[in-house]
Parts: sequence; C-alpha cells; structure tokens
Amino acid sequence: MKATFFRVVVFFICVQFSFAQNSAEQEVIALSKEKWQWMADKNVEKLAPLFHDKSKFVHMSGTWKKDEELEIIKTGSIWYKKATVHDVAIEMIDNTAIVWNRITLLAIVRGSEVTTEFTVTEVYKKQSEGWKLLALTFSSVRDTHTIKH
Repeated sequence: MKATFFRVVVFFICVQFSFAQNSAEQEVIALSKEKWQWMADKNVEKLAPLFHDKSKFVHMSGTWKKDEELEIIKTGSIWYKKATVHDVAIEMIDNTAIVWNRITLLAIVRGSEVTTEFTVTEVYKKQSEGWKLLALTFSSVRDTHTIKH
C-alpha cells in the first residue's frame, strides 16, 4: 500500500514538473514569435526591456550589444521586414531557454531588399521581471537545413 501511494505521489510530481516545463517552453516560444513582430514593426519600446543589458547580437556583418541593436532597428539600417518561421526547437536548462528558429528573413539591409535563410539561436534567462534575451545569433543556412528536435 505504501509503495503504491509513493508511486502515485511521484507520478503527480512528474506530471506537475512536465506541465510547468511545457508551460515555460510555450511562454518563451510565444515571446520569441512576438520579438520577430516587434523587430518588423521597429518597436524598440517593446524590445528594450526584453533585451538584457549585457545581451549580444551576432549578424553576418558583425557582433554588437543591446544599444547598437536597438539603434539599428530604430533607424532601419537593418529592417527585419518579415521573418517567416518554418520550425522552432527549444531546450530548457534550469531558468535558461535556448530557442532555435529556422526562418526565411525578408529584410532591408543598407537600402537593398534581401531574403536569407537562417537558423537563429536565441538564449533567454528567466529573471524576477520576466524572460530576458541574452544572445541572438543568425547562422546563414540552406533552405534544406533542418533543426534536430
């Protein structure tokens, strides 16, 4: 009887943990999706609190910090017009989430419209005020590239 009770308790703890994990994953995936729209809209007011003060952004032409990324978005020197997300994978490690988005990005870069296939790696950390983006890295890939789940 005690063994059965113990198994039931362990089962419910595992179910609760799994639900909390899935809930956090869905929250971060939704936030990542919103981020793409905010970037397209050049909405730096929404992006500024999302980006951690020490965040880094890796692009094909360089690496920069939060203030530079926000200025690039605000001025439109890179306008992330539309990110079409084809696939998303996420891994949770304690209070850190790593998100991989396979996207086709339509952007205006230095006045020219370009379409590029990327896998974008995003790292988020849960803090008292919510999720903060620590890093965002664009990796140029072929359109046949797949993300392992």
